[in-house]
Amino acid sequence: MRKNSTKNNRVNGEVLRALSQIIRDVHDPRVNMMTSVTDVQVAPDLKTCKVFISVLGGAAEREKTLEGLNSAKGFIRRELASSVNLRNTPELTFIMDDSIEYGVDMSKKIDDVNRRNADG
Repeated sequence: MRKNSTKNNRVNGEVLRALSQIIRDVHDPRVNMMTSVTDVQVAPDLKTCKVFISVLGGAAEREKTLEGLNSAKGFIRRELASSVNLRNTPELTFIMDDSIEYGVDMSKKIDDVNRRNADG
């Protein structure tokens, strides 16, 4: 299966949907309630999966959430296996996605430049 094949895109979408729900059901107090799965990349052989997460809050909240998700990895993988029918249940790797924060920061910078140009 090629990396950008239709089948791989469908698997990625299905795993993303399932993980979004499963992470909401994790009862670890370290996992922030405002945690969202922004993207997943399941390897073509279905052995590994990179899970990109975004957390609303500061750096401490992101670190605690990442720690909580890594400790609940077994539970999350078991739930994924029961909700998505795959030949192999991939090993999960959680990666913090700062793209939303980066986009908000860039938007503020653009607004500041526009405001200075209008004043000046």
